[in-house]
Amino acid sequence: MFPQFIVEFFAANQEALWLTTLFVDLGCTLVLYRFFGKAGLQIAIAVAIILANLQGPKLTIIFGMQTSLGVIFYSSIFFATDVLSENYGKEAANKAVRMGFAVSVIVLIMLSLALLYLPSTQPGTAELSTSIHSAFATIVDFTPRFIFGSLLAYYISQHFDVWAFHKIKSITGERWLWLRNNGSTLASQVVDTSIYSLVAWWGIVDLRTALALGAAKYAFKAAIAAIDTVFIYWARRNFRRHAVHEAT
Repeated sequence: MFPQFIVEFFAANQEALWLTTLFVDLGCTLVLYRFFGKAGLQIAIAVAIILANLQGPKLTIIFGMQTSLGVIFYSSIFFATDVLSENYGKEAANKAVRMGFAVSVIVLIMLSLALLYLPSTQPGTAELSTSIHSAFATIVDFTPRFIFGSLLAYYISQHFDVWAFHKIKSITGERWLWLRNNGSTLASQVVDTSIYSLVAWWGIVDLRTALALGAAKYAFKAAIAAIDTVFIYWARRNFRRHAVHEAT
């Protein structure tokens, strides 16, 4: 898909690739918000859930730490719900969380059903079909442990994030958006990472490795929360224009 020189550059600079992916992901969320308002944020959450589920099992090394590729996309969900909380209120954010949960369940069910289809045996396409089927099975053959851990961590941590965001806002008022954005995200990510690491990874790997994976993921999530602060200020500054547009 990309020119060879880009492939070679990012192969030698994985940290630059990670930062590029993060900024593209957050930027796409803002673009969806810019053009579609509240619905755009709901779409961004659904897209992030699908990407996080598909890429969650892929492990890579960034800044010397092993982490899951799904961290970027999953963390952007917290950004989108914080924007919804700030600009549209607690109920709108909780509704988006429930919508995201429903999308996650539907995606998991439909992908699992797709695995039940056997690859084509027609001459000329059998080899290719079998190869694609095997690759597809490797990516989406979710274990019950992964499904349960993913859904449980998402549902609990996202609702906690919305609650914590508005709890901080009730104390600070309209001031210190950076505090409620980072405070709620960092606290809820502790909940999310703890649940997912213990439920999804412990048993597949030993407890020490599961905790190490969780600690690395949390470090990346904390960095993403700090970086997305700039984006959430932009989203709030442009909120009134979108609100007027949606009301007309």
